[in-house]
Amino acid sequence: MQNAGTEAIAIALQDYIHEKRRETGYGGPVDVICHSMGTCIARYLLEVLDGGAQEEDIRLLVGIGPPNNGSAMAELFNDPERGPEVIRRLAGVFVPRDYDPAEDVIVQEFRPRSRTVAALRAAGTRDDITYRIILAANLTATPAFFPIFDGRTWEIAPGGEWRTTYAGDGIVPHSDSILPGVEIDILPGNPGNLARNPEHYCHIGLARNPEVVARIMEYLHGP
Repeated sequence: MQNAGTEAIAIALQDYIHEKRRETGYGGPVDVICHSMGTCIARYLLEVLDGGAQEEDIRLLVGIGPPNNGSAMAELFNDPERGPEVIRRLAGVFVPRDYDPAEDVIVQEFRPRSRTVAALRAAGTRDDITYRIILAANLTATPAFFPIFDGRTWEIAPGGEWRTTYAGDGIVPHSDSILPGVEIDILPGNPGNLARNPEHYCHIGLARNPEVVARIMEYLHGP
């Protein structure tokens, strides 16, 4: 659904869940594990579209590196001064080589001041769902963590200016992810893991990271 917007993808996710319920005959609670903007798509379904009725029976929602407050990177892509150089560096790694952010519907919808992010902020989290957020941090300031940005992550400072931080995964800073009242795990638990496999903790590697998978399994067995 590359060219679809947030609401269309959220509705498709809802249809998929309903289809699987029909196929299996299962009517109980569901756990949802998401990476990056997928978390915000799931939240849009559960909090904005279904927030009033709360008909979707979801026990646990886990977000891995989610831009819950809007994506600083999405905003940076659209910055007329910094954007072209950032896109050039990420081309072929995180975005296509001919990437044009103006044509990326999801990126436009997850800029921090967008209507989509405002709708999520207004809806808030649901009391009937347990939320967990898994983030990575470059605890040892290792450049190999995400070499494109020398191990740092771009973020929007409180005053609105651009800055870089080690409190992020190369693409999503912690400030993009934090939600009021939601518990966060910041990995690695052992900073020595960054010396062995720093690339496992950047945004692109997080969803396949064995430590992340193990933490998710802990959540599933006892959220």
